Formats: sequence, C-alpha cells, structure tokens
Amino acid sequence: MRGFLASSVGVTCAAALALPLTLPATPAKAGPSTLRSEAAAPGSTQSLPLVPLSRKRSLGPAAPTQGLARRNVRPFSLVGVVWDDPGSELNGRVQVRTRAAGTGDWSDWQDVEAHNDEHAADPDTAESASSRVHGSTAPLWVGNSDGVEVRVEAERAARAAWDAGEASEPEDDAGGGPEDRRAAASLPGGLRLELVDPGGGPPSRDARTAGRAGGVPSGLRAKSAHPGVTDGGGAKAGVVPALSREETERTYFSDHTAQRRTTPYIGPRPRIITRHGWGANENLRERGFLYTKTVKAAFVHHTASGNKYSCSQVPSIIRSIYRYHVVSSGWRDIGYNFLVDKCGNIYEGRAGGVAKAVMGAHTRGFNTNSMGIAVIGTFGATKPTDAALKAISRLTAWKLGLYGANPRGKTYLKSAGGNLYRKGKNVRLNVISGHRDGFATECPGRLLYGKLGSARTTAARYQGR
Repeated sequence: MRGFLASSVGVTCAAALALPLTLPATPAKAGPSTLRSEAAAPGSTQSLPLVPLSRKRSLGPAAPTQGLARRNVRPFSLVGVVWDDPGSELNGRVQVRTRAAGTGDWSDWQDVEAHNDEHAADPDTAESASSRVHGSTAPLWVGNSDGVEVRVEAERAARAAWDAGEASEPEDDAGGGPEDRRAAASLPGGLRLELVDPGGGPPSRDARTAGRAGGVPSGLRAKSAHPGVTDGGGAKAGVVPALSREETERTYFSDHTAQRRTTPYIGPRPRIITRHGWGANENLRERGFLYTKTVKAAFVHHTASGNKYSCSQVPSIIRSIYRYHVVSSGWRDIGYNFLVDKCGNIYEGRAGGVAKAVMGAHTRGFNTNSMGIAVIGTFGATKPTDAALKAISRLTAWKLGLYGANPRGKTYLKSAGGNLYRKGKNVRLNVISGHRDGFATECPGRLLYGKLGSARTTAARYQGR
C-alpha cells in the first residue's frame, strides 16, 4: 500500500523494531519443501520455494512470474510469501488459491497484499542487521486447508518492459537498455510460500510470562496492576478484566501523585484477552522486552489478512500472525501491541505488559513512544464494524490516559527514518493516527482511516474530556 502499485495490490501495515533474535534453528539447507517445526510448539510452518512460471524459464529466478502449481500439502490456515532480502521490494501481484480441508473445494484466486519496506526493522537497529529478517507480504487467513496454488507476477508495466527488452536491443527513453528493463521487472530473490498451521494453542510453558497483565508507567501506583489476574493459570489468567472508570483511577493513580490532585483524564480499562488467553507459544519469541519512555500516540492498522473469519477463529488467526511474524519474517515477536476483532474483542499483542510502554513493530520510523493497534481484517473496500471502532476508542481512552495523552490532540514524535520523513525530524501527528500518517502506505485501509476522527471524539469522551 505504499502509494500505489501498478498491480493494484497495495502495501500493508507493519514495521519491525530492534532486538537481536533468538529463534529456533532451521535446517541450513532446505529442500524443495521444508517443514519448520519448533520443539514443544503447537503449530508448524511449511516453506515452499517458488519456481519460474513464465515461458521464459531459461531466464532463471528473476523471471517476472513465479509460483507453484496445485499441490497437496499438510494442513494450514494462513499463507504469505517471503523473500531473502528485506531491503528488496516486491512490486507486483501475489495471488493464491487454496483447497478447503474436508470438502476438497478450491477457492477463487485471492490477492495477498504485497507490502515492502515498512515491513522491516527501523533503520540502524540490531534487528535490521539480523540475517533472520526477511521481506514478506501481508499474511492471508484462508481457514483449514490442505491444497495450494500460487502465482507472483511482476507489475504489468515492468512485465511489458521485460518483454520489450527481450524483443529488441535499443535503449529506452530513459537511457536504459534491455538489461535495465529486465532488472526493473524482476522479482526479489528467494521467494518462498509460507503455509502456517496455528496449532491448538495449549497453555504456554512459562505461564507467568504469558498470563502477566503488565506493570504500570512511572509516576503511577506500583501496586497490583490488574486485580483478579493471576500469574499461574486458571480462568482469569487469560483475561485482564474490565474496570469502571472509578476502579481504573484507584488502580493506577495514587492519592499522593501529582496526577491525582485533579481528576485524571482516563477511560475505564477495557477487557483484554492476554497472550495466555489466545494461546501464544512463548518459546517462539525473543525472551527479552524493550520499553520506551511513554506512550504519546496510537497508530491504527489493519492486518490485511482478509475479512472471512468468525470471532471464534480469532485466537487461531493471532497465533498464525504471531508465527508468521516470528518464524517466517524473522521478527522478535508479533508486531502489534494490541489487536481488535470485528466483534470488538481486544487482544494483547507484543509481550511485555498491557499497561506498559512496550515498543512494538508496527509503524516504521515511529515505534518509539507509541503503540500499534491492528484491526483484524482488510478495510480498503469493507467498512469496519461499530464494535471494532468502539473497541479502538475504549482501548485508546484507557492506554493513552495512563500517559496523559488527549485522544483528540496532537503530539510530536521523532522519526527514526522512513519513506515520508527523514531520520531525526520531529513530526506533528494526531495522537490517534493511521499507519499512513507515519509511512507512505494505504494502511489501515480507506474505510477504517475515515473513521478515526470519530474514534478520537469517542475516546476523549470516555476520558471525560
């Protein structure tokens, strides 16, 4: 969704941040089909190298069409395409067809959104230098499937240039010869189809980490941050319970703090399903956490994973996205701080504590002092539900309120570098912004982005403003 691709397939949300990755080892040499599976981890990832589909097969892996013919595979529910160099762009169209397990019915061709360098670590970070990080498309949720077919085509203008270069040797108007045109039409090296099985989501080995609701910001009361949420399993370990506004104030603000001298502007804490609640396998992610000083802004995203899901499937969807971000793309954890589904349920994303200023991997250049909220779905042509919008408002009213931010206000964030703002530039942004406000992308989709003004007003009202 960076601006616009000639294929009409856009770039989507996300940007990774720093920390060295400590991931399970994968085979040094993968055959035509490598099944990646972590010990004691629910779920698995199949990685299938793509091959040239063009009639010009002799042109090798840079040919402008690659893919796989229909084939039987192990069960999976989410697909994506990755490539070797995270700095290379996939300027083209990615489409898949899948076969539903049980019925044998094949789907129509579905587009997979091909995002590029916003799907990478912030510049000059440890993660950006990691050999485990790859370029990757958005993930697409397809449901329980056991067959797949995929094609990846360079954008049409580039393919035309390629064909022109094959037909004749004269230079084009820009002065480039056929080799230049072929290079422009080529696809990134090492394209692979990733098929993710989310598994059944049993409780994590480290229940204390998975069930922890998180601490409180500095200046707030260092008491039990989330009453009723236990560390070691049980029904309440999977949910941070909702609180009234009065309970929220008592929980987070001491009678002796400066904030408490006047009524704090904070919304009631919403119900949040923790990582333990959606079944995160804590063995996949990097063990450490990374925090920033505060939360000055919230960036709203969509997952671009499609809208064909039921809310009962959401834990599986989040486990799939988590695995895709970590195992396939090489991130240290799921990129978003929170996720919201169409029924208005709120889920904890990146580990480290729902009340803390956890640095996420959601908006390249602006991951510091911000949080990322991803609405599960694709909203270029589909409207977000009222329940999802209400959840965004409730979540931002609470979390931004912890750090004294006004949802209807403006703030300044310093860019770490991206395609809109140079590194070091102080950028004035809405406290509740869309991904596209910090990076040239269509995310969070036209119809969700158009609702952010309403979300700001509602969140401020929840805060008592």
